[in-house]
Amino acid sequence: MARKKAMTSQKASYVKRRGHMDSREFAEYLGIGKEYKSDPRAKKDVIDLVGYSYSVKGGEKKWQIFLYGKTRFEKDYTFKGINGLAELFLQCIESFPENRADYLKNKELYKRNLQKPMRQLCEKLKEKRILEAFLHKSIFNSGEVDFLVIKEGGVFHVFWHEDVVEVLANNYEVENSKARGKNQLDDQKVVFKVSGKTHGEIEMRNDSHVHYREVKFWLDKKLTFNLLITHISKRENLNNKIILYGKAISKLFKHFKSNKD
Repeated sequence: MARKKAMTSQKASYVKRRGHMDSREFAEYLGIGKEYKSDPRAKKDVIDLVGYSYSVKGGEKKWQIFLYGKTRFEKDYTFKGINGLAELFLQCIESFPENRADYLKNKELYKRNLQKPMRQLCEKLKEKRILEAFLHKSIFNSGEVDFLVIKEGGVFHVFWHEDVVEVLANNYEVENSKARGKNQLDDQKVVFKVSGKTHGEIEMRNDSHVHYREVKFWLDKKLTFNLLITHISKRENLNNKIILYGKAISKLFKHFKSNKD
């Protein structure tokens, strides 16, 4: 099986620019235009005049929810408070030597080191309350971000953070990865599946000096979007470019009713 190629710096730059354009476009359709604020470090792509914040996801096939190194898990109190998750992430990171050259000399040895903490991480995330806390922290910075916004077909679909976490946690089957090729090993990832399809993964990034000993969590855009609209049936158009779902309707409609076409 061919090894996945890491995203080039040019592609990463394009994705970032595209994300800024999507956020600006969403703000304009919301009716706040150039007055909107943002706080990317806190995952807040748009902050409206009411104070609500939005994580805007656009056209990329996979969303990188986070890419964190050792320091993040050592210092982030929320991760440290989710029943030992931070400790397990640190064990995954520390399965590999500090010097990447040492890792390259004996990849199999260090990948075998990873198997135990990755299995333990999987077992933790099979507990619904821990999975909910992990998703809430990872996607919404533990509720600091109010809404997930998905741009699909030129339209922005808006979901309340609690609705998103509930749907994902209720439907994910959590399991470890299995080797698919001769040089691969089992239990190198935690995989989130729905009806046998992979919706996301937690994996180690060791592919370069820039991204070495980092934990990556990603979700598939199309599958996540379809899962949400399948399980959140209540919806209402705010205008011809924004659709609100579930609790987002009561949270936002009264504030932006004047923008409805």
